[in-house]
Amino acid sequence: MSSQPQEENSKDDNKYDEANRLLSNESSQQPSSDSDEEVAYESREKVVIVDFEPVNSTDTVDFSITPPFSWKKLWLFTGPGFLMSIAFLDPGNLEGDLQAGAIAGYSLLWLLMWATAMGLLIQLLSARVGVATGRHLAELCREEYPYWASLLLWFMAELALIGADIQEVIGSAIAIQILSHGVLPLWVGVIITASDCFIFLFLENYGVRKLEAVFAVLIATMALSFAWMFGETKPNVKELIIGILVPKLSSKTIRQAVGVVGCVIMPHNVFLHSALVQSRKIDLHKKGRVQEALNYYSIESSVALIISFMINLFVTTVFAKGFYGTNKANSIGLVNAGQYLEEKYGGGLLPILYIWGIGLLAAGQSSTITGTYAGQFIMGGFLNLRLKKWLRALITRSFAIVPTIIVALIFNTSEASLDILNEWLNVLQSIQIPFALIPLLTLVSKEQVMGDFRIGPILEVAWTVAALVIVINGYLLLDFFSSEVNGLLFGSLVCIGTAAYVAFIIYLISRCGSLSSSWFTLLLPEKFAYRGN
Repeated sequence: MSSQPQEENSKDDNKYDEANRLLSNESSQQPSSDSDEEVAYESREKVVIVDFEPVNSTDTVDFSITPPFSWKKLWLFTGPGFLMSIAFLDPGNLEGDLQAGAIAGYSLLWLLMWATAMGLLIQLLSARVGVATGRHLAELCREEYPYWASLLLWFMAELALIGADIQEVIGSAIAIQILSHGVLPLWVGVIITASDCFIFLFLENYGVRKLEAVFAVLIATMALSFAWMFGETKPNVKELIIGILVPKLSSKTIRQAVGVVGCVIMPHNVFLHSALVQSRKIDLHKKGRVQEALNYYSIESSVALIISFMINLFVTTVFAKGFYGTNKANSIGLVNAGQYLEEKYGGGLLPILYIWGIGLLAAGQSSTITGTYAGQFIMGGFLNLRLKKWLRALITRSFAIVPTIIVALIFNTSEASLDILNEWLNVLQSIQIPFALIPLLTLVSKEQVMGDFRIGPILEVAWTVAALVIVINGYLLLDFFSSEVNGLLFGSLVCIGTAAYVAFIIYLISRCGSLSSSWFTLLLPEKFAYRGN
């Protein structure tokens, strides 16, 4: 009698050992941190999403159904959208805001609102790609396109990132110059700002949530600073509401209007957001969990961009109130904005010059750190580099800091030279926009990439928004080059470069099989329209 239970226990032990062996084999086949594939976040770095709803042990959970809304879960998913929103608040955007306010008054606020809405649509698609595939946009581009095209896309993305980073670092250096009362020159401010790379690395060691908390503090600093300025200057509320609700555009403000739209879509930010959303641990095999993540990311991204819109609104209305219709309106820029504010509104207990400097410093520091973050994902994804984070961040930072120090030394002679530099940097980033938007829309519409989460009816809206942004930036490029290009040699080089640029865009569009014929019929005459499947 006693031998039978012993045999059963022996069999149970054997089954237990066999299960452990299978589990260990299975875990060894999972990709580890030492695998050859570059990943945005290692598994140990991801935030674990806990189920707060009580589940009866006797019930079988249907993972194809999206769980009910939970405020606690929303809090766990909150973070990536706010890091993404910082690109809407960088010093380049602030300069576009203050110039739009000074030259166009309140008349372009409606455009700022709709441009932010367009930016939100693009960023939600970027997040969708990252969540549904578990890979970020740079990685997917490396697999989607031939090697030469992938390298060219990486080069374009790096150029856009360098252009944005120069503006962000210069903006931060200007803020340091303001707050030091002119004691620290621009190049010293650039070196101080460059050190944020090491601060970023230090913070990252403490986890994703700690890093997100620091960015939340920086965004709150911007919001409080510019809200304080809004309260001090007391803009006209009636004109503000009319400016938001009533579309108005004149030939005198067309350039500022183009700048408002152009500043919102940042190429490196499209790549960044698709990687940031992978900081949460989501089981891609459970459709309901993926949809749940998309829902929460949509909410937090929308809230983040509403806050960024309010901050941009504060800056635009402050300069509309103070400088619209004055002789200084056409000459105001990021360099002299603080001085003009001090002359207009004076000192007081807390001078408006220093409030502006604090807000600008928060914008510059936060955007340079997210630029470093984006650079790591772009380089790692396109080139599939497996480097230590500190080394990858150092390489990424050097790509931008070295040109920025050179720029600071060369262009620190006058305000006009920095304004010219800023115009060229805006052009540099505008050129790169198609090389982020077209791959994004190509991938998000492919069933073999997205599975059940490929976008359907909204695709035409997304392509229309992308086409609108590209056309608006094309106008900016045409306007800029028509005034700046002089000489036969330079003109010939620009023409050759433009032909190659357009050819590459056509190539990228040709690889997107999801563009419906109805969208093309909006652009082509009827006799040339594509018919059939």
